[in-house]
Amino acid sequence: MSALPADVCEFIASARLGRLATADGAGQPLVVPFCYAWDGEALVSAIDAKPKRAGDLKRVRNIRENPKVSVVIDHYDEDWRRLRWVIIQGLAEILTAGRDFAAGIDLLLSKYPQYRGMGLSRDKGTMIKVRPGKVLQWRYAS
Repeated sequence: MSALPADVCEFIASARLGRLATADGAGQPLVVPFCYAWDGEALVSAIDAKPKRAGDLKRVRNIRENPKVSVVIDHYDEDWRRLRWVIIQGLAEILTAGRDFAAGIDLLLSKYPQYRGMGLSRDKGTMIKVRPGKVLQWRYAS
């Protein structure tokens, strides 16, 4: 994929929340809000210690079955001249260790101080990494 325009990278990096869409092997979709960090080439999102159902989350199982994902990052404002969205279509992978995992943890801890008290560690855990294939964007233009 070619480099993204600087304003798109800034929008992705500065947003606080996105929506991750996955689908299982049969094509059943699932959309969940998620916190992420952008390293300039990919999104990373940790499966953290917030209360969740035990075992692998459905989004993780979906990615293992079907790595094609979409992410929506948007900004809504009552002044519709400030509306904007970016859609990232790409491939996701599950990371549990390694250099990319550790770098992702560092990015997430830097962006979200809340993670510091949740036991997010460079030594263990599960992370989703999304590499963009296609990026669509829209913003209000008069």
